[in-house]
Amino acid sequence: MNKIFSATLSNLKNIRLFVTNFLNDYELEIKLVNNIKLAVDESVSNIIKHGYKGEDENNKIEIKLELIKKKLSIHLFDNGTPVNQKNIQPRNLKDIKPGGLGSYFINEIMDEVKWETKSKDWVNHLILIKKIY
Repeated sequence: MNKIFSATLSNLKNIRLFVTNFLNDYELEIKLVNNIKLAVDESVSNIIKHGYKGEDENNKIEIKLELIKKKLSIHLFDNGTPVNQKNIQPRNLKDIKPGGLGSYFINEIMDEVKWETKSKDWVNHLILIKKIY
């Protein structure tokens, strides 16, 4: 299942609903569903803030969800600034200040987080993987 959204923070609600509707078909625990939604929410927020350098309805994010052999894969595609994985480091939790915890939460929730090189239609391809069941 996939869908394209405008890269705006106001669309986060629609993106969470899209993920929820997909996950509801699999009767997962609510805590797991909420954690997955948090990881997607943080990832999309980072794409908007850092990849696209802010909101713009003309910028797009494609989300593709698939569950194959008890493994949930969430693919996020965008045309923002190319990701340099070396620059993405979770902040130390002892460094108390607002913001900057998104990558920490994403890595704690998901079993695997990886980036693929440029695809046919997109600059960035983030893949979030979670083993289910």
